[in-house]
Amino acid sequence: MELKTALQRGSKLLEEAGVSPARLTAEVLLCHALGKDKPYLYAHSDEELSQPAWIHYGRYLHERMEGKPTQYITSRQEFYGRDFFVSSAVLIPRPETEHLVETALRLVPKAECAIDIGCGSGAIGISYHLESGAPTHLCDLSAEALDVARYNATKLTAPVTLHCADFGSALRARSVDLILCNPPYVPLGDGAVLQREVREHEPALALYGGESGVEPYRQVVGQALWALRPHGWILFELGYQGLDAVREMLSWPAWENLEVVDDLAGWPRVIAARKTP
Repeated sequence: MELKTALQRGSKLLEEAGVSPARLTAEVLLCHALGKDKPYLYAHSDEELSQPAWIHYGRYLHERMEGKPTQYITSRQEFYGRDFFVSSAVLIPRPETEHLVETALRLVPKAECAIDIGCGSGAIGISYHLESGAPTHLCDLSAEALDVARYNATKLTAPVTLHCADFGSALRARSVDLILCNPPYVPLGDGAVLQREVREHEPALALYGGESGVEPYRQVVGQALWALRPHGWILFELGYQGLDAVREMLSWPAWENLEVVDDLAGWPRVIAARKTP
């Protein structure tokens, strides 16, 4: 079977299974099976697909039609212009989360000490470190997630410090001037309405934020009050229902200079506040 025919058949299978975008997904999976990039795929469209590549491609298509996210199949996700390794131990970094890094670099161009709480793949903390050069700590409660972050730090030559610990333990041991956090923020009762790919494949520990979805924010804010240095900043990614509750947590007199940043779709995505002296 020629590559162009394999691509057409894969696109058709994915489309019939309701996977969108079918053509782009088929391209990614076929390239992954071949171990080649997209230009190769189209420059050699008449080339015969080898039997090992066909076996891999067929398995990838089946996994995707069963709901497994493409990123978990290829073990790759781009974030802030870099390729990060991902596995089912971590959330897949979303493009919207780049707003958190952008806001941090604008407000604190180079922290004396930054920490990424609940780091998962390490995409946020590693990106901030590589862009700013600031000493950065990464913390996660999951040892499996921290293994992914460690791999990414090594691959991207980011000399960050990693800690397997909960929010409080990670902050208790140090004084910082920047806290970055994309906490679990899906209310427990909303699991049924999540996309199948998210609900069935991404780690529950990194998804669900208690009954209301804001409990992790409250925990981090409470610890941050004494861990942050005067004038230090805390930045969160916001859940779709979290703005009002988190804004109240970051109110005067403990916090000042509160700022909310919308994403490209106009949704409040990042909230930032500075600790008062």
